[in-house]
Amino acid sequence: MIKSFSADSSDLQLAQPLGDKAARLLAHALSPAYRVLNGLLIVTVFMIVGLWLSGNGTQAGAFDLARILVPEEARQMVWQNGLGDADQNQDETPKALADKEITNVVYGKALANSSSGLTSARQQTVALLMPSVAYAQVRPISHLSDRIPVSKIDPQALDSKLMTSIQNQRAVADFFQKKYRLDRAKIEEYVSNTVLIAKEVKIDPVLLLAVISVESNFNPMSKSHAGAEGLMQVMSAIHQDKYALYGGVSEAVKPEVNIRIGAYILKHLIATSGSLRNGLKYYVGAANAEHDGGYTDKVMAERNRLISLCQPTTQSKLTLNGKDLRS
Repeated sequence: MIKSFSADSSDLQLAQPLGDKAARLLAHALSPAYRVLNGLLIVTVFMIVGLWLSGNGTQAGAFDLARILVPEEARQMVWQNGLGDADQNQDETPKALADKEITNVVYGKALANSSSGLTSARQQTVALLMPSVAYAQVRPISHLSDRIPVSKIDPQALDSKLMTSIQNQRAVADFFQKKYRLDRAKIEEYVSNTVLIAKEVKIDPVLLLAVISVESNFNPMSKSHAGAEGLMQVMSAIHQDKYALYGGVSEAVKPEVNIRIGAYILKHLIATSGSLRNGLKYYVGAANAEHDGGYTDKVMAERNRLISLCQPTTQSKLTLNGKDLRS
């Protein structure tokens, strides 16, 4: 009996190392799968957190879970109280240089019922002559403008990229400052707002600046007998629903509001009318008229002036005895 028990104990001791060895081999074989699963989990978590922090302007798509889990207000608190404080602790010299020709990161905030694709979740950057306008707490109108297919827009009305340069923005500001004898700070504010909003609405900022010039001479307090107000002379009574997004028609004279609504209306009219010129005719209220009183030609002429300011002039060269002579 004792002998048999000793034999069983010996077999059990031999079986235990074999079982441990098999478990170790199995764990070793499965370790790559565990690493892949852990990596996917980490990437998923970072993706959701990143989309949440960036402020998905669409509130649509598979990753809208980030907004469902944590509300909009919490994300703003993170930016303002968390990452905002971190920015203040940076060296002042780089910050001072960045303020001159900085690329501003604008995080959009959309309405709860807006809808579009995941691509709108990415942060948008734009260089501005007056960077401070990018920090204004103004609701974007991209949730409406993004519904207009780009294929419906006349290519002439799309962003020509001329105003992405600070130098070009400064040249345009110089032109309007002299033309209308405007305060320098104000004209820089209007130009910067227009560039920023044009990127948001996805329309040519040069076109918007030309419309503003013809419509109001860059006077935000301008109001027509028909009830058109602001820099882009938007008909407040007709577009009350759009002004409701910004607190009502009492906000009609604010440049950052007026330009947004005017830019969206112009883009919509260009898409529905089939061309840039027809869109301008509709914008001035001459959709059913044979002529628009020369409005479209005035806007196009002003647009061409601004384009000429932004495009580098090529100087022809003559040579005499091997020396360059500029004509």
